[in-house]
Amino acid sequence: MDRIYELADCEVKVRLEPGLIRVYSNAELWRFIDGKANARFELMVNSIKADYAAQFGKALAISNNSLIVEILVHVYCDYLGLSFNRLVQIKWIKALVSKLLKRAEIVDCGEKGVDSNRWVWDLLANCKPFFIWLLPKNLNAKQIKKY
Repeated sequence: MDRIYELADCEVKVRLEPGLIRVYSNAELWRFIDGKANARFELMVNSIKADYAAQFGKALAISNNSLIVEILVHVYCDYLGLSFNRLVQIKWIKALVSKLLKRAEIVDCGEKGVDSNRWVWDLLANCKPFFIWLLPKNLNAKQIKKY
């Protein structure tokens, strides 16, 4: 079930499924976290998890930090890929990166039984401050998303 979370004058799109949330990494998400990632991610994750619990009658079994790190890393990789495609003018490389970017438009965040990579995000969860620091501080100003 698709949901639109109106947070800080932004519309963050998320799909809720049993054991899984899908966060759309689009211009609205980028605008939402731009320059205020730490506080805004906490707001977003708490809103999604409360809605998930109301929808499915149980809590989403993913820690906030694990969820935040997974979304952060995907946004950062998306940012790098889009920046790369602006700089590199070799058509076949741009086409390959564009295919990878298309697949990264939706960040699938699943519980352990659903997401085989959950252990990676759980392991990196304690590194959340580093990933927040690493995230570009100008996502909105350098917006290069196509939507």
